[in-house]
Amino acid sequence: MTISENIRSTVLLVHGAWHGAWCWEKFAPELAALGWNVVTVDLPSSSADPDNTAGMYDDAREIRRRLDGISGPVTVLAHSYGGLPATEAAGGADNVERLVYVSAFQLDEGESLASQSAGQIPEGDVGTLPANDDPRKYFYGDVPQDDADRAADRLVLQTLKSFNEPLTRAAWKGIPSTYIVCEQDLAIPPAFQEAMAARASRNYRIPAGHSPFLSMPAELARVITSDSVSEGLR
Repeated sequence: MTISENIRSTVLLVHGAWHGAWCWEKFAPELAALGWNVVTVDLPSSSADPDNTAGMYDDAREIRRRLDGISGPVTVLAHSYGGLPATEAAGGADNVERLVYVSAFQLDEGESLASQSAGQIPEGDVGTLPANDDPRKYFYGDVPQDDADRAADRLVLQTLKSFNEPLTRAAWKGIPSTYIVCEQDLAIPPAFQEAMAARASRNYRIPAGHSPFLSMPAELARVITSDSVSEGLR
């Protein structure tokens, strides 16, 4: 099978903190062109509402709701924070055949994003946090300027609760997983990505910053598809 053949499988895209399903606008068509059925989700914890109280478990429930509505095998692709609720949701889902972490948090039971932040994220479950003061640098450093500006303007608030709720399931222990290390990432250092990637079944490295779905969408889609073919998935 070549990567140009119709794979006839579904990929569910799970965005990171402060983002929305809009962030896949360049990447999703590239996947579709390679034969994927693309499904996205908007996580409840990412919202413009400063009084939002949704947490990571709410995000996981929304992902699980989307999974339950898909017939056939599913690859779940998560970016950044999205790795947590994706990992939580995929546990016990019988249609998930692969997890893909793109510079994402591939954590274990009992771990939260806050627990891995070296004190940078405060404890608590009330309130929201804005994105980094310089998202164009940390999130979109290698993204074309116009695209970076548009993306930065669309960022919303993220609930503190979502960063503090720990995983109760680590789906990657029972489901094959792939980790894609973004070598130029300024938001999640490559060394930390590599430590998490040690938990994955397969690893890849790409010369990208934190948001390869915006900076190199075609290349990322080919990596995802080639990995699927190598795994014998369809």
